[in-house]
Amino acid sequence: MAEVEIWHNPKCSKSRAAKSVLDDTGAEYTERRYLDNPPSAAEIRDVLGKLGLEPWDITRTAEAEAKELGVSGWGRTAADRNRWIEALAAHPRLIQRPIVFTADGRAILARDEDALGELR
Repeated sequence: MAEVEIWHNPKCSKSRAAKSVLDDTGAEYTERRYLDNPPSAAEIRDVLGKLGLEPWDITRTAEAEAKELGVSGWGRTAADRNRWIEALAAHPRLIQRPIVFTADGRAILARDEDALGELR
């Protein structure tokens, strides 16, 4: 069975909430502080597949870095996908958080009560 992992930013309230749920359930997990240990483009592609989302779906477009890059003007087609993934790899602050990888191989963007419920 795969190990549970959380891509965590301790400064983020949503990320702290997800980590708290994991703690409360007694789950054993690895905490990856993804701002200090950014995921590669390949890892982002993998997580997108597990989430069933596109890179623009997990991009924090209101961040200053996103505005500097101009991501709001980028296309959202299959042809644009790699540009978004490379931006997320180069600027991990743009990745929505937290992302939790479950022991059964799924990934959950644990930002709301429904998603947190999946962790319980």
